[in-house]
Amino acid sequence: MPLKDLPPDARPREKLLARGPGALGDAELLALLLRTGLPGTSVLQMAQQLLDEFGGIAGLLHAGPGDLKRVKGLGGTAKRAELAAVLELARRALAEQLKERPALDAPGMLRDYLQLHLARRPYEVFAALFLDVQHRLIALEELFRGTLAQASVYPREVVLRALHHHAAAVVLAHNHPSGGVEPSRADEALTRSLKAALALVDVRVIDHVIVAPGSALSMAERGLL
Repeated sequence: MPLKDLPPDARPREKLLARGPGALGDAELLALLLRTGLPGTSVLQMAQQLLDEFGGIAGLLHAGPGDLKRVKGLGGTAKRAELAAVLELARRALAEQLKERPALDAPGMLRDYLQLHLARRPYEVFAALFLDVQHRLIALEELFRGTLAQASVYPREVVLRALHHHAAAVVLAHNHPSGGVEPSRADEALTRSLKAALALVDVRVIDHVIVAPGSALSMAERGLL
């Protein structure tokens, strides 16, 4: 059903203005950005199809312009550019919040941030969040990429990047493209190796987070650091 045929209090724009953005579902919010649908497909249906295609808001936030281009109805540059801009603003807003408060004070936000960046990669990625003395975010860097099975991580390179950022602490992170987040023996051994190497330059490893679509695991909370 076209938006104009919906009752006024059910239309996303009117609903948002009357009740606030929190009253809208994900598809309704996305429909406001898309504005128009396709012949035979309402904008609300198109929004839901887009969420289904990317596995929800988290997957959509990870999508790049090239990913969006492949979606029917987003081939035009204007709509795709607007959506890509909003998604990037969301990512940056989360990063700004992590730069303003200690990472350990916002473990849920930290995991969300890592999931947005890493969880839906088809290959394994190892990253590090470099933190200042108050454990606020300085930078996130993707340091190594691997296959579906493993990534080669070199402690020396991680130490050099920590020194480059004058980091006082780091949060290590990587994804499991297979979907599970249970740490392997190799994950535990790598964590010990990096912790020892970084300790030599007085940089503390405060966590190693493993992410996959829809889930994340903190090795610190598991007592594995």
